[in-house]
Amino acid sequence: MNTEHIYEVEVSWVNNRIGLLYSPELNDRITVATPPQFPKGVEKIWSPEHLFTSAVNSCLMTTFLAIAENSKLDFESFTSKALGKLELVDNKYIMSEVTLMPQITITREEDRERALRILQKSEAACLISNSIKSAIKLVPEIIISSSVAA
Repeated sequence: MNTEHIYEVEVSWVNNRIGLLYSPELNDRITVATPPQFPKGVEKIWSPEHLFTSAVNSCLMTTFLAIAENSKLDFESFTSKALGKLELVDNKYIMSEVTLMPQITITREEDRERALRILQKSEAACLISNSIKSAIKLVPEIIISSSVAA
């Protein structure tokens, strides 16, 4: 596998504090804007802060999927909520922390500790988490499925 990859993303200003984010490599375009907490911010539109937080969260998922597959972990579902914390530090706004709250549903109680280890390994191996200076907190939840195969 090649050890270097380039991902091209472009943004164009549309009007006011709104832009359009796209990539010639992808089909979808994303409307982006200044978040509503800032002057002239726009509600209900993805912001750079949302995209930053989602990059960390989606990286956790894709890393988990690869490690779980390689580890042959049988799981029924993966969901994850993420909270990105923006704060003023030394007169500059920074994304200081991302809290990841993944929830894994497994079928067997005996896989609980292994699922937790795989989640922890996934967070440690996530290339986005490893590329940023924000603190990453992992608050996992492992659920045992109530459906029992007959």
